[in-house]
Amino acid sequence: MLATLGLVTILLLLYLVITKKASPVIALILVPILTGIAAGKVIELPVMIGDGIQSIAPTGVMFVFAILFFGILLDAGTFRPIIHHLLKIAGNDPIKIALSTAILAMLVHLDGSGAVTFLVVVPAMVPVYDQLGMKRLNLACIVALAAGTMNILPWGGPTIRAATALNVSVTELFNPIFIPFLFGLATVLLIAFFLGKSEKNRIGAAVLPVDKVGLQLSNDLEMPKLFWINIFLILLAITVLILGWAPPYVIFMVAFAIAMLINFPKIEDQKTRIDAHAKEAMLMASILFAAGCFTGIIKGTGMMDAMAAKVETLMPAQLGAQLPLITGLLAMPASMLFDPDSFYFGILPLLASTAGHFQVSALEVGQAAIMGQMTTGFPVSPLTGATFLLIGLAGVDLGDHQKKTIPLAFLVTLVILTVSIIMGIISV
Repeated sequence: MLATLGLVTILLLLYLVITKKASPVIALILVPILTGIAAGKVIELPVMIGDGIQSIAPTGVMFVFAILFFGILLDAGTFRPIIHHLLKIAGNDPIKIALSTAILAMLVHLDGSGAVTFLVVVPAMVPVYDQLGMKRLNLACIVALAAGTMNILPWGGPTIRAATALNVSVTELFNPIFIPFLFGLATVLLIAFFLGKSEKNRIGAAVLPVDKVGLQLSNDLEMPKLFWINIFLILLAITVLILGWAPPYVIFMVAFAIAMLINFPKIEDQKTRIDAHAKEAMLMASILFAAGCFTGIIKGTGMMDAMAAKVETLMPAQLGAQLPLITGLLAMPASMLFDPDSFYFGILPLLASTAGHFQVSALEVGQAAIMGQMTTGFPVSPLTGATFLLIGLAGVDLGDHQKKTIPLAFLVTLVILTVSIIMGIISV
């Protein structure tokens, strides 16, 4: 009975979210409540919901302040000097321009927003590519690969969702795969190098008026005198986070407060900057707390354990023991089928619980998932609005973009997965 209700809960969630019959927030709250009532757990529901929300509260707080922190630094023009310097170094060399594109996308995506990354990097680089005769398809591909890989960061949407679904801290999920993540970034740079080299062989050198590049990035909020202070804040926050010296939510609360006070000391400016980023921060926070309701009920009622036990009886032991590897291989392609909410809150908990029945680490399943599902896979998925923003800004066709980028995105995932297996992070 419980296994059936659990399956109905997940399938109904997937249907409502994927078909857009209901927003993720509404589906994550109402669907488990209805099936929880059907399971005869009416009295226990408030306690289950409360337990679920409490378990993800630190993650939700961390996400809100991380978005505000990086958003404020982006507003202050922290990355603009780096962008101009990189473009100046690149000059008219297609290889350097391709590498600069990847580095710029990685830097800007520190705020975890694909839309912001595409809005900043693509318009800045389009004139460069056009004047040299470089293919815009390569621009879209490089930016997609860089932003997708950076989405694995602890404050990225997929990692936040995975940590919430598994009820673990983001550092527990991310820190072990930090080195594989760096290999992924190195792979992106290597791909950018070869794409730039192919362009150089095709078009040769050309004259580029560098002084006309990147003007789209300027704004009235920039604080150039605070550049090194802001860079130090970023490095300090990331270092403390990775070394685990303080909880992530504490790190970003303090970092946000310091960054805001330094860059925008006037109260009026502080309110304006918070308002500018509040929509994105609160939208994701509401989804996370709604997910707390979902996981609290589906686990508290015993539905998740019942489904996992049922899957155990149907799945061969050898296959069950390889769930992390299988998840890693299917994660990136799964971005084409599942949006992040339906996958991480509907599919991942079941995979993790099933793995537990085969004495396999649920954490490994989560780590394998974030190596591709809506990380390397998000900028090619038709289920994300950011994909259409990217191809719109670059002026390329979705089919052409997917044909070029999907194999390379899958390659990046395979590199991260392979390094994780070699290091013993993912068991095989």
